Amino acid sequence: MNLKVHITNMHGSQMAAKITGKFILDGNKFRFTAIAFGRIGGQNVGAKISKSTEKELEKLGYDVEEVIILLQRNLLQGDLTLPEGLTKESFVDD
Repeated sequence: MNLKVHITNMHGSQMAAKITGKFILDGNKFRFTAIAFGRIGGQNVGAKISKSTEKELEKLGYDVEEVIILLQRNLLQGDLTLPEGLTKESFVDD
């Protein structure tokens, strides 16, 4: 599965941030939202997609849970692109 993550907006701090963006899966573009937590228990990301996106993924033959896990993994590992002016370091603890 070829999944690319593009962040469109991020609000928050090193402790918690709300993320909006899109992911491209094998040429198909979908929107998502996520909450990233960085303190208690370590790094964690909870990503959500709409019901219509879930249905579209299923129609294309994807396992929705597998797609969400891959999306969250990319977010956690920093395998993503950010909008101009925003850096990954803005959300990393010193």
